[in-house]
Amino acid sequence: MAKFLPFLFFLFFIVSQAKQNDTVSISFPLTSSVSPDVKARTSNPSLVSVSKHVPRRQPRARSSSSSYNYKTTFKYSMALIVALPIGTPPQTQQMVLDTGSQLSWIQCHKKAPRKPPPTAMFDPSLSSSFSVVPCNHPLCKPRIPDFTLPTSCDQNRLCHYSYFYADGTLAEENLVREKFTFSRSQSTPPLILGCATDTSEDKGILGMNLGRFSFASQSKISKFSYCVPTRRTQPGVSSTGSFYLGENPNSHGFRYINLLLAIPVQVFRPDAGGSGQTMIDSGSEFTYLVEEAYNKVREEVVKLVGPRLKKGYVYGEVADMCFDGNPMDIGRLIGDMTFEFEKGVEITVEKHRILADVGGGVHCMGIGRSNMLGIASNIIGNFHQQDLWVEFELTNRRVGFGKADCSRAA
Repeated sequence: MAKFLPFLFFLFFIVSQAKQNDTVSISFPLTSSVSPDVKARTSNPSLVSVSKHVPRRQPRARSSSSSYNYKTTFKYSMALIVALPIGTPPQTQQMVLDTGSQLSWIQCHKKAPRKPPPTAMFDPSLSSSFSVVPCNHPLCKPRIPDFTLPTSCDQNRLCHYSYFYADGTLAEENLVREKFTFSRSQSTPPLILGCATDTSEDKGILGMNLGRFSFASQSKISKFSYCVPTRRTQPGVSSTGSFYLGENPNSHGFRYINLLLAIPVQVFRPDAGGSGQTMIDSGSEFTYLVEEAYNKVREEVVKLVGPRLKKGYVYGEVADMCFDGNPMDIGRLIGDMTFEFEKGVEITVEKHRILADVGGGVHCMGIGRSNMLGIASNIIGNFHQQDLWVEFELTNRRVGFGKADCSRAA
């Protein structure tokens, strides 16, 4: 399931072979201005508010009384799966940690006579803090820009929503209010969530972008961070990473870049559909580049390992830098790959982790063409965030990175 992020960096990018160390370097002079909201994972990005999100107005500062300090772990294979306590008393729900989504939603049990709810689903009847959102709520007005399709009134006079993603996933049902209960002394107020009963997914979504209905915005957290461990290659085996809401004791070593900067219009202007944004996205597995950037990276790869490319092979209809053969040998020929940001901040993908196992003995670079997703934005997915702390500091509007062994991160 591919989903995407919030914090936009509008860019003009250059791809070049690094001087001395055989590193493929992708340079992002990140400069930007506020733009319309985009949801990279949706089939109609222009309709969704803040999904690679920058809101139209500056967010209010989070007061210290609204801060949370909560640490948990998540499971990682292709997505970051966090288990969070929801309701009163709390029921543990598995959710995909997604910095590219706005609306959080949970899997709700649809009542059936004499049939107990599956343990993975949320049972609203067991929570005293659960409530539905009626049709007369302002959120339920037609054409509200925060959803991929307009909200509507169902036959029970409850607010119905539909949320489409670019990979074809559809989440729909009713909007509700429910709280996250981290401990007896620490819980959120009731938040707007989706309560999905008709969905092809077996997990919910924790929407963490800057949209006004994301978990991050509604709960008024000041910051959050996660550390993606190295992905296991064995089928069915997950790695364990760390997730913080609030202060992270490791942040003293992070290097930060601003979320929003000024860019000369003539250099690169994102359009109304979101073209030109660059997102750090926990919910997307691979990295996706706009056509010009992808082609330049591919040209460099062809120079280095062209004869080893798997001819005529395109993985997932988006990635064609794929290989048969020993991935370590191919990785050594390609070298390290570095994403360069402002202020000297870099994300380096080391040569031994540059290829992703896509099955059948085939390995791909983990980079796809964003236009094949129907978007014109750049997305840095979780495959290229392995062994890296990523912290979104919302109060100061910046994002920090710190190298780590995420399988052992505290």
